[in-house]
Amino acid sequence: MDNRRLILLLVFAFSLVMLWDGWQKQHQPKVAATAAANSTAGVPTPTPSATAGPAAVPGQPAAAPVSAPVATIRTDVLVAEVSAQGGDIVRLELTRHKSTEDSSRNYVLFDKGEKHLYSAQTGLIGNGLPNHKTLFTLGAANVELKDGEDAVTLRLEAPPTADGVKVVKLITFHRGSYAAEVGYEIVNGSAAPLAPHAYFQFTRDGKPAEQPGGFGVQTFTGPAFYTEAEKYQKVKFEDIAEKKAKFVTKAADGWAAMVQHYFVAGWAPVEGEREFFANQVSSDLYSAGVILPVAAIAPGQTGKLSVPLYAGPQEQSRLEKFAKGFDLVVDYGWLTIIAAPLFWVLEWFHKLTGNWGWAIILVTIALKALFFPLSAASYKSMAKMKTLGPRLQRLKEQYGDDKMKMQQAMMDLYKREKVNPLGGCLPILIQIPVFIALYWVLLGVVEMRGAPWLGWIQDLSVKDPYYILPLIMGATSLIQTRLNPAPPDPIQAKVMMMMPILFTFMFLWFPAGLVLYWVVNNSLSIAQQWQINRMIAAGGKTAA
Repeated sequence: MDNRRLILLLVFAFSLVMLWDGWQKQHQPKVAATAAANSTAGVPTPTPSATAGPAAVPGQPAAAPVSAPVATIRTDVLVAEVSAQGGDIVRLELTRHKSTEDSSRNYVLFDKGEKHLYSAQTGLIGNGLPNHKTLFTLGAANVELKDGEDAVTLRLEAPPTADGVKVVKLITFHRGSYAAEVGYEIVNGSAAPLAPHAYFQFTRDGKPAEQPGGFGVQTFTGPAFYTEAEKYQKVKFEDIAEKKAKFVTKAADGWAAMVQHYFVAGWAPVEGEREFFANQVSSDLYSAGVILPVAAIAPGQTGKLSVPLYAGPQEQSRLEKFAKGFDLVVDYGWLTIIAAPLFWVLEWFHKLTGNWGWAIILVTIALKALFFPLSAASYKSMAKMKTLGPRLQRLKEQYGDDKMKMQQAMMDLYKREKVNPLGGCLPILIQIPVFIALYWVLLGVVEMRGAPWLGWIQDLSVKDPYYILPLIMGATSLIQTRLNPAPPDPIQAKVMMMMPILFTFMFLWFPAGLVLYWVVNNSLSIAQQWQINRMIAAGGKTAA
């Protein structure tokens, strides 16, 4: 029985070691693949197909130079740079979120080459109609949201087509919001009806985005799609390159997104049939998005089409308002059933305290209270086991190398004293999913990014810069181990004493918020176990 208990703990430790090994492999410097010089390189054929994606129409003017003029849009939460080439949003700076590497700089989501190639592109599919390679005329070089204004719009005009079709692209940002509208006004100056398609896509390199600080599994970076029928579907860049990507292609609802750790960008057409696509543009450049039909425009008439764009942090309150199911980009995997309620409770405590660190402490206390009956039974079992230590040692001396007789004598002793040697394992088994779920919550929610607690802990989502919390965690784990009954086998006892050291080493790279949870949990467990040990010992003396 003691062997089974030890094996259980070793399996848990081995799992953490494997996570550590995976982290090491995933964070090794990779040889950078050769990316296209800019996001307008080699695009597939223009057929509105969900597998091929949009592209330049035959006869379309040659791609504009990379140094095309750029307009800057400023709001209270972002700074966007829009290129005259295609009206692409080539750079998006989030002023309320700071860079991981340099806290004096703002976080950059759309990027034109500083760290990534990543832009939001749109275009029309039709003979001579403007697409993301067309050189537009900028309505203004700088557009800024002024006091008293709720929205700001940038207009871009495309050159008229040979048959007299005029197109204006409109990009509108709102105060206090990461949601925008990107659309077209199409004036059909030709003699024939016009029924084009429009595409809205993200073009991005395949390099992983910002990853969790320290020890952790690499988070997902890549396209994602959602429909009511098929729900949430993530698509790996590798599967797109190998033409193995599987996702919904046609639907009457849903959205397309580019997901990365903490941040997301998504196109969410309001209504109507749509086609989803994802393709590889070059060796390390991918496009994913949605194609929509534009209602037929009679000669001399004007047609309009606008699609909501979200580009910002994965704040769940904002995501839920943007589109149905959009909050699913905060992906906890198979532990969502535990992680989602955990975050809800964590957020509720944050509203009470105004600090995520104190919210974590209160969640830990709440979880401890929830598991109190189970933990109490477990600690009573371990306390009784500890009182049996001398008798177990005598059995070992009595039976020597006769393992079978010793095991039988131990089982008889456990039965006679009504002690379950595995009683201390159940709380560990139950707490492991909770621990992992909280781990993903602390890693996955952008609200924790850059959130301070007190003193030296200025970001709960990354490791403790001075390793103070992991050392405290190691000390509390050691105290807790000493309160537990020592295994009768000396080798097992040494292994058990080594566990706190192993855990301390691994926790050095855990997010500070998670280590804080473990420190508080250990402290409460020590207090509870010490009190139960004292009660059992006092009861034993009275009985004697």
